[in-house]
Amino acid sequence: MLTVNAYAATSPTDPLVPTTIQRRDLGPHDVLIDIAYAGICHSDIHTVRGDWGPITYPQVVGHEIVGHVADVGSAVTKHQVGDRVGVGCESGSCGECEQCRKGEEVYCLNGNVQTYNGLDTDGSVTQGGYSQAIVVHEDFVLKIPDSLPLDKVAPLLCAGVTLFSPLKHWNAGPGSRVAVIGMGGLGHVGVKLAHSLGAEVTVLSRTLAKQDDGLAMGADHYYATSDPATFENLAGRFDLILNTVSAGLDYSQYVDLLAVDGTLVILGAPTEPVTVDAMSLIAFRRSIAGSANGGIPVTQEMLDFCAEHGIVPETELIDASSINEAYERVLTSDVRYRFVIDISTLHTATN
Repeated sequence: MLTVNAYAATSPTDPLVPTTIQRRDLGPHDVLIDIAYAGICHSDIHTVRGDWGPITYPQVVGHEIVGHVADVGSAVTKHQVGDRVGVGCESGSCGECEQCRKGEEVYCLNGNVQTYNGLDTDGSVTQGGYSQAIVVHEDFVLKIPDSLPLDKVAPLLCAGVTLFSPLKHWNAGPGSRVAVIGMGGLGHVGVKLAHSLGAEVTVLSRTLAKQDDGLAMGADHYYATSDPATFENLAGRFDLILNTVSAGLDYSQYVDLLAVDGTLVILGAPTEPVTVDAMSLIAFRRSIAGSANGGIPVTQEMLDFCAEHGIVPETELIDASSINEAYERVLTSDVRYRFVIDISTLHTATN
């Protein structure tokens, strides 16, 4: 067993604190990764604060992980020592069900293994990327293209694939009209991806505060949803709407923005049930759907696409000692647009 420094939550209300955790010994198909950077996702905050149900403490979160291969198991064929690699939201699955065989491990019918707060193959609770190292089965280790800067790429392992997967599934591209609800950590990556896929991109944000950013990142149009005229002027316009926010919305308003056969995809998980006028769906053959992040093949495709098109998230690099402050800033939307932890600072945080 390997003991590594980490930052962990000890309760739903207390600040995260320095600690140490143990990583399992390498199995034949395992990869040991020295973590260089870990992104902060809003899901991390929801999890440690118990917003999505009780968890086991102490808990180390973080599922946007990048670094280098430090060691490999005896049967590993996909990676070698020194490789630039990443780990996303899932670190295992059954590998045998229909979804796993299709490369859709995120939808494993027997339940995938979440990178943190999941149940690992040995029965232990998985611990995530706010730590110096992690051991993961080689099938769930992604290759990071050389052209992507390692200090910025981490959020792509969650935010990137969460947007890329539905854009690909619903065939966004030239001739399609895509709207992104929310210009935050998820939304800004969605704008860049949809633009690079060739779609006409519109941002729907509560205000126009980030309009200049949105247009610079590739949006063709930017509207404030606080203005009632937005919903009148854009009625029936979009083929695909990606909702990146978890706050409660009047979904009927947004459904009315869909064209015939249009789809509204929920990416940010709301805490209350979604309600909508059924006739608005029926009359125009519209759909409401949900989408998780993505399986390993589409995640690798996303990374390669970002390398080809020069897409990286907008990030702010922080020391491990600033994690709790970063959490508070995320909750007040005081970040443009994702925090990334410099894991090399963990050794100073725990001394």
